[in-house]
Amino acid sequence: MTTFAGTGLPASTDGYLALDEQWSAHNYHPLPVVIADAAGATVTDVDGKSYLDFLSGYSALNFGHRHPDLIAAVTEQLGRVTLTSRAFHHDQFGLFCRELAELTGTEMVLPMNSGAEAVESAVKLARKWAHRIKGVPDGTAEIIVAGANFHGRTTTIVSFSTDETARADFGPFTPGFVTVPYGDADAVRAAITPRTAAVLLEPIQGEAGVIVPPAGFFAEVRRACDEEGVLLIADEIQSGLARTGTVLALDHEGVRADLYTLGKALGGGILPVSAVVGGREVLGVLKPGEHGSTFGGNPLACAVGRAVIRLLNTGEFQRRSTELGEHLRQRLGKLVGHGLSEVRGRGLWAGIDLAPGGPSGRAASEALAKLGVLCKETQDTTLRIAPPLVITRAELDRGLDAITQVVQA
Repeated sequence: MTTFAGTGLPASTDGYLALDEQWSAHNYHPLPVVIADAAGATVTDVDGKSYLDFLSGYSALNFGHRHPDLIAAVTEQLGRVTLTSRAFHHDQFGLFCRELAELTGTEMVLPMNSGAEAVESAVKLARKWAHRIKGVPDGTAEIIVAGANFHGRTTTIVSFSTDETARADFGPFTPGFVTVPYGDADAVRAAITPRTAAVLLEPIQGEAGVIVPPAGFFAEVRRACDEEGVLLIADEIQSGLARTGTVLALDHEGVRADLYTLGKALGGGILPVSAVVGGREVLGVLKPGEHGSTFGGNPLACAVGRAVIRLLNTGEFQRRSTELGEHLRQRLGKLVGHGLSEVRGRGLWAGIDLAPGGPSGRAASEALAKLGVLCKETQDTTLRIAPPLVITRAELDRGLDAITQVVQA
């Protein structure tokens, strides 16, 4: 038996899990699967078992594992230059910013790294805009957010989370946020005051269970923002870049935001790449030295981001999300009343609520893993389904067959 040197642990799933348990902080509760290889919509563990990936790194892997176009772009850039810092210009930066602005129909781009950094940057931009442009006194600007939101894990972001697990013991919290129920346009309007800088919302709430807002909600919020001189910020980190069948999920609502936060899929599942995109009036408030990041907009990130943009410009992934998503919802819809109590979603993204008396979300996830399908619970009794957009219909059906077997057991 092969073992890890100096540990006596087997070089197998059990050994890797033991290493993780001993040496890593326990801030996650992953399924007991140790992935060693991946391609397309399939991953393989250290013991050689293959699984369908029905989570896609929470939409970071929209284009699947190791998409050849993305690997080629990264490999080529690795042979040239990977980091300069923003102390200097590099030949990928301006092209990435222009191409991302054109893809999203915006005017200016602020590249960052993680999705949480993009949200933090949007918060700073909204406050600075409110102080400099709107005339809100410094230190008094407020941002309206929705209950059950998920925008990241930084101290400021968890300050306006309503998830007590995300907040417990992390105070004191950052002030300046007002929470209203998601999908309630009247509550948004009622919360606006002369101090309001922005309304920050997910077009679809992912962590809450893929919650789609009521029809007309975003149009009413946009109207209220326009009437009151308030920015609308759309967090598209999970919902954007073809996951719902359009480049931006907010496009389904026929509404434009003043700022969008992007991340996850922008890095092609290869490295963290994020950005805030929007109008020049807002992003233009930043001056040299006021905000930055050593790795934000680095050459390697820009190269993979440009390759992602080229894939999106073909329209193939938006079409696949739309067509396969319709098939996904049709099949899952037949399970309502037969193991599921509700199905929600848009494009190739669904939240499915397990029926009372059935398995918990964790138990269902573990049962699916045994059948060779990887997804993860959220909100205890909800599974979040988000396969890579490269998945074939046959693979999708195989995964849906496994879901059917588990929820009807």
